[in-house]
Amino acid sequence: MRQSQLLILWSSLIASAVAAESPRPRGVGPDFAKFYRSSDKFECISAPSIHMPISRINDDYCDCPDGSDEPGTSACSHISNLSPPASPPSSEAAKFANSTLALPGYYCKNKGHQPSYIPFTYVNDGTCDYELCCDGSDEWDGVGGLVCEDKCKEIGKEWRKNDEARKRAMSVAAKKRKELVVEAQRLKREVEDRIGTLETEIEGQEKKVQGLDRELSEVQRRERGRIVKGPGKGGRINVLAELAKRRIEELRESVIAMRDDRNAARSRIKELEGILYTFKEEYNPNFNDEGVKRAVRSWEEYAARKEPSEDDEVAAEERDLDEIVKPDGPEGGIKWEEFEGGEEESDVDILYKLEAYLPSSVRNWLDARIHDLRQLLIENGILADTSSSATTESPAVVTARQALEAAQQSLETSRSGLTSHREDLVRDYGKDEVFRSMKGRCIEKDSGEYVYELCWMTTTKQKPKKGGADTGLGSFQHFDTVIVDEDPSLASQSGSTGGGGGGGGTVERLALRYENGQQCWNGPQRSTTVVLVCSGADEILKVFEEEKCVYRMDAGTPAVCEGSQGGGAGMAAVKDEL
Repeated sequence: MRQSQLLILWSSLIASAVAAESPRPRGVGPDFAKFYRSSDKFECISAPSIHMPISRINDDYCDCPDGSDEPGTSACSHISNLSPPASPPSSEAAKFANSTLALPGYYCKNKGHQPSYIPFTYVNDGTCDYELCCDGSDEWDGVGGLVCEDKCKEIGKEWRKNDEARKRAMSVAAKKRKELVVEAQRLKREVEDRIGTLETEIEGQEKKVQGLDRELSEVQRRERGRIVKGPGKGGRINVLAELAKRRIEELRESVIAMRDDRNAARSRIKELEGILYTFKEEYNPNFNDEGVKRAVRSWEEYAARKEPSEDDEVAAEERDLDEIVKPDGPEGGIKWEEFEGGEEESDVDILYKLEAYLPSSVRNWLDARIHDLRQLLIENGILADTSSSATTESPAVVTARQALEAAQQSLETSRSGLTSHREDLVRDYGKDEVFRSMKGRCIEKDSGEYVYELCWMTTTKQKPKKGGADTGLGSFQHFDTVIVDEDPSLASQSGSTGGGGGGGGTVERLALRYENGQQCWNGPQRSTTVVLVCSGADEILKVFEEEKCVYRMDAGTPAVCEGSQGGGAGMAAVKDEL
């Protein structure tokens, strides 16, 4: 009895081992092997109520609504949730109409390389798809006599070699990104420090402007109420005469100084003429020196041009200058005493005469009251303001006004700088603000007729190589993410590992939107979408016009390289193998 139980247990273990090691149907991956373990029947993965003999797997006829009975053929490649129902309405499969494929594709083992799934439409299509299925198992039927050899060993070796190079490149790129982040953090701290400094400066400048404004108002008030008393006797005529006298004295002194300079120049000319005359008289005419002969001839010509009447003209000029510089007085010039000390009295002389009989304390009090009264009358339009004309101001007012305007301009500059720094501090510079350290840097790409320029976070341009003005393709507006077809060539150009795995799918990448560029003739304003890939250096990889005046640049930069695989921002793959 005991022996029979052991025999039954041993048989069960052997059967289990055989079932576990039984080969999977062609095209089934390890993740889906559990659905194909039964040796007598098969249940559709998405519709377990539908079952069939195991012999109907891979019979090149689509029995399951999800195509799970044909993992190794293309019989169910047509299935889509948009497909019309293929089964009669009364059938069990009709309940699952418009289903989707249960399997991600045909599974290629690719021993020596990396296993992968390929679309069912690639199975037995008469093409060796070595990029996706390097073992050639997708052409197992040998359509048209086609034989796809197993090249996984060679392809895998080359892939691993390239993968190591990509990993090293991405390690360097990730290190560069860390440096960019550190630099961005330093720049941000500088902005924060500058904001604090400007806030302190603005507080002091505002107080200074307020003080200068009060000072200007006080100077204007004082100047409007000012009573002018000329330095001489009498009124306005005496004041004007005194000013004219000072001015004429200044001009007389200038003439005397110019006369002295002229006399010194004449003395020097005479001295030089004497030297040249002596040279002419004493030189040896037999000495054959052309330079000396030319100098002598030049002196003779100069002496011949001198006219005898020049001495008379000089004497006449001297007499005129003697008369001009003669001091004013009874002997000549202007007799200033005729204008000074006349009987004319100024319009305020009576006030000064009255003050002369008052004590100093009363006189000071009276001066203050007269000043205030005069100012009040001027401000109310009762008394004319005679301190200055309508278009001029006194020097004191001009000085005070200039000081106020300079302080106001300095305050406005500081306020503008503070606003700019605050806006910069909250501006979006991407993850870790890495693009802050790149702002303003420019890279270019020669595309033949044009050179395209990308300046990070600022502008994009199109520069003609044969002359002419640059064309603005947009100014930076914001970050975005875009879904684009994966382009393996970009990975090879930039050293990126990419994010799509096998190629032929789509990836989500970080993009920069540049908008509001130069107006396109009979079209919209130009704009540029800069799609970023991980790269060891900043470079423009490709430029093309997606539609009229809408440009796209594919650019590489370490800024989107997060981690050694280069699959960070802008590198996330969207699984779309089919």
